[in-house]
Amino acid sequence: MGVSRLMDLLDDSREVIRNDGLLLLQQLTKSNAAIQKIVAFENAFERLLDIITEEGNSDGGIVVEDCLLLLQNLLKYNNSNQNFFKEGSYIQRMKPWFEVGDDNSGWSAQKVTNLHLMLQLVRVLVSPGNPPGATSSCQKFMYQCGLLQQLCIILMATGVPADILTETINTVSEVIRGSQVNQDYFASVNAPSNPPRPAIVVLLMSMVNERQPFVLRCAVLYCFQCFLYKNQKGQGEIVATLLPSTIDATSLSAGQLLCGGLFSTDSLSNWCAAVALAHALLENSTQKEQLLRVQLATSIGNPPVSLLQQCTNILAQGSKVQTRVGLLMLLCTWLTNCPIAVTHFLHNAANVPFLTAQISENLGEEEQLVQGLCAMLLGICIYYNDNSLENNTKEKLKQLIEKRIGKEIFTEKLGFITKHEFYSKAAQKPQPSFSSPDHMMFDHEFTKLVKELEAVIIKAIYKSSEEDKKEEEVKKSLEQHDNIISHYKTVIREQDIQLENLKQTVSSLQAKNEQFQTTVTQQLAQIQQHKDQYNLLKVQLGKDSQHHNAHNSNAQMNGFQSEEVSQLKEEIEEMKKQHELLQVELSENNVLIENLKHSQAGDQTEQITAGSEQVTELQKEIETIKSQLHVQSTEINRLQAERMDLVQQIEANTTVTASDASTTAASKNSDYEEKMASLLQELSSLKDELKALSEEKSSLKRELDSAHSTAAILQDEKHKLLQEVAESKKEQDDLLILLADQDQKILGLKNKLKELGEQVEDEDDLESGDAGDEDDLDDEDSRDDDM
Repeated sequence: MGVSRLMDLLDDSREVIRNDGLLLLQQLTKSNAAIQKIVAFENAFERLLDIITEEGNSDGGIVVEDCLLLLQNLLKYNNSNQNFFKEGSYIQRMKPWFEVGDDNSGWSAQKVTNLHLMLQLVRVLVSPGNPPGATSSCQKFMYQCGLLQQLCIILMATGVPADILTETINTVSEVIRGSQVNQDYFASVNAPSNPPRPAIVVLLMSMVNERQPFVLRCAVLYCFQCFLYKNQKGQGEIVATLLPSTIDATSLSAGQLLCGGLFSTDSLSNWCAAVALAHALLENSTQKEQLLRVQLATSIGNPPVSLLQQCTNILAQGSKVQTRVGLLMLLCTWLTNCPIAVTHFLHNAANVPFLTAQISENLGEEEQLVQGLCAMLLGICIYYNDNSLENNTKEKLKQLIEKRIGKEIFTEKLGFITKHEFYSKAAQKPQPSFSSPDHMMFDHEFTKLVKELEAVIIKAIYKSSEEDKKEEEVKKSLEQHDNIISHYKTVIREQDIQLENLKQTVSSLQAKNEQFQTTVTQQLAQIQQHKDQYNLLKVQLGKDSQHHNAHNSNAQMNGFQSEEVSQLKEEIEEMKKQHELLQVELSENNVLIENLKHSQAGDQTEQITAGSEQVTELQKEIETIKSQLHVQSTEINRLQAERMDLVQQIEANTTVTASDASTTAASKNSDYEEKMASLLQELSSLKDELKALSEEKSSLKRELDSAHSTAAILQDEKHKLLQEVAESKKEQDDLLILLADQDQKILGLKNKLKELGEQVEDEDDLESGDAGDEDDLDDEDSRDDDM
């Protein structure tokens, strides 16, 4: 709990106690990760940032400096605390630190110190030594909260002290390093000049200016390297400023500044420009080939020479060691993994003799570094040689080394590079940090390239011609393998697209299937509802019959019979209407069958591929409609049978009272009317569905007219469809039989009415009308006698 109590001192109202607490925490958190974590989780970031804000940010006094030093102790080399600082949204609270205003004339020593520490604190969060994921996330937050934009404002401001400007350039460098979004933003920044110039151009002007401070020039070089780090878009833009088609004579470009620095009399400018141009080519074969197109005008009256040739010319002139080292690093980077550039380099007959002469001579220690780089360049010409030049094939170059230099001496000279102390220092970190300009010999990225190439070059020198042939065959086989893989990748992509389309088709079919299932479920529910109503009526009829059997009255029988006769007449009329509707539906079905037969007659060469699924769906829908028609027909038969049973029960129940009988008949009649109306509605809806299916069939016919390839499949489908039509016709015949049975039943009901003494108006009754009148008179006479 000791650290927790010490943290309470930061909230003490007495400034002396608070300030001494800051100093004590600084000493405790130095190189102690455990205490650093405890202090951080005791809300130290929030308290320290509050103190810095209260003290006036960069304009504050020594207390702000103490807080910044404590923050550096907590964050430096501590990934856990850095992650906590980022997730706590404390990065955006750093932006006000760098709002220095337009009036930069009053830069006190304390303000310079505070800003220097603040910039270092930003670099702690985006240091290249941090885990890549943590660095990239912090870079993203710095762009989103506007911190990078604020740093660029200081970068382009006037009146900023040199050490603050240098540190700001280094800070911006690490904020944009490897972040495409930040690099794109930095490329769009313009200096407040007239006319406006890109910030990159303004910085390069300082780098190639020998009158600028050495540390500032190193910072600009580092910024340019970070801008091009893993940024192929930026590399292309820089190289494009050197190409003949894009050169603008009216404005100064980055490419022109680099070429000017590359061939100036200042060796440091030569080295910086060569390294900067090499970073525009790193891991980018396209730009290496593009740079071969660059032509330079050396003097008036002489033809232009290529940039590659001009670099070798300067090497042959024997300039300063620093200049030659820079040019050799540029050439090694340029020719690596670029056989076309190697061919261009070897095409100049003077280049190979120059390299062999440099390697074979016994020079002083200062020249050993140049000899090692010459050996590296010659080894690259062997390893990446495509044998397109007969005089400079791999085998001939190796023979030349063996005769003129010796393989052991060549390997020894090549080892001079990695043994040099400047090489070890440059390999430590990406930022160029040299005590003096004379020590600037190696670039950090080039040291990585040397590690990769040294072993393969030595192996290539000692390799026999047969091994070279085998290696070439392996490379060819690998290329073929890569081509096969790329082909299969393309096939897989196409199959993925087809699979996605099929998935969408299946989804749509499933949706249609669900709709059809929902419709079927609703229709089944309606049928079940009708069955329940029918059972309820049946139960009620049984109860009424038991109640009516308890009464016996001959006088009331005649009234009941008259009511029942009227009910039977109404039912006969309804059955006639139903008969007419069924006949109309039968005629429509016959028309549909004829249309189907007619449409099948001319479809001998149609293709079923595109519409087979729709035909199947149509057949399923036809099956569903037919099953529903069958269910409805069965339901009608059941209702008719129940109606006949009701008539028989009415004839047997001769003792039913007139009032009860009349009520029962009326209710029964209304129930049957509702039942028949609902059935007619369902038949009408089924008729509409059949009409819609016929329309869908006609549209399907139009779609199938465009196919020409699979007539055999169509024949099978037509055969199946003809069978379905035959079955449908058979069912229609069954319906005709059913209608005939209904006619017989209606005739039987008419006969019963005749037996009851009622007049039935039909053709038979009209012929026998006179006989019926006489019978009616006799009946009336008999009734008068009885009365």
